[in-house]
Amino acid sequence: MMFTRLLRTRHSVLPGFDLALGFTLLYIALIVLIPLSAAFLKTATMSWPAFWEAVSSPRVVASYRLTFGASFAAALVNAVFGLIVAWVLVRYEFPLKRLVDALVDLPFALPTAVAGIALTALYAGNGWIGQVLPFKVSFTPLGVFVALTFIGLPFVVRTVQPVLEDLHKEVEEAAATLGADRWQTFVKVIFPILTPALLTGFALAFARALGEYGSVIFIAGNMPMVSEITPLLIITKLEQYDYPGATAIACVMLVAAFALLLAINGLQAWTRSRQGR
Repeated sequence: MMFTRLLRTRHSVLPGFDLALGFTLLYIALIVLIPLSAAFLKTATMSWPAFWEAVSSPRVVASYRLTFGASFAAALVNAVFGLIVAWVLVRYEFPLKRLVDALVDLPFALPTAVAGIALTALYAGNGWIGQVLPFKVSFTPLGVFVALTFIGLPFVVRTVQPVLEDLHKEVEEAAATLGADRWQTFVKVIFPILTPALLTGFALAFARALGEYGSVIFIAGNMPMVSEITPLLIITKLEQYDYPGATAIACVMLVAAFALLLAINGLQAWTRSRQGR
């Protein structure tokens, strides 16, 4: 009994809980909490009428609508097609599979400005893709959606892919022996297992799209009330030395993004609890 207790109290390679927790809280405070607190403290210097005027002007509201709408739509599209890409990479063998798998991570490694310039050149009116499309993509809100879809795809694929790799084919074979067809097996057996990972990938892609700047400003056109995103509006106010106005808009974005991510995480926890039952 004494030997078992000694084994349980052996020190691990990592520091103890108190020291590790202290380093964790210090790191999070320096990297996350203090910069975000500075934004709120700067905004607190504004009066309520000035704050409301800064965050609710028609131009700012139009940028909210485009940023949140395009980010949500891009994350939703990535959730669907990211699942398909992950499924193909895990379940099938085909030539140049490793190359395709590496290309999924390209938006991670590629500088956002380079991605924006490349997308603009492709989807412009005289570009390879833009010249054959019956509608305009570059310098429109649709261009914002294309850029946000491009940078968000890896988040879904890399979140769902490990879960698919750990999902044994015996589960599908057991469902087939019980009389389920392929669609029933996917909907009732596979998809519930993938749902938490898919929601996580959706949340990551959505959060990434909300703050995207470099790849969007080139293809958006940046027309006020039409194709101007909120991060660009914040940069514009900073260049005009309107620091309280910039931090006010940033705080609204922060609170809205946090609320949406909290709701998504709550939905994810509810899904996991249902699976546990």
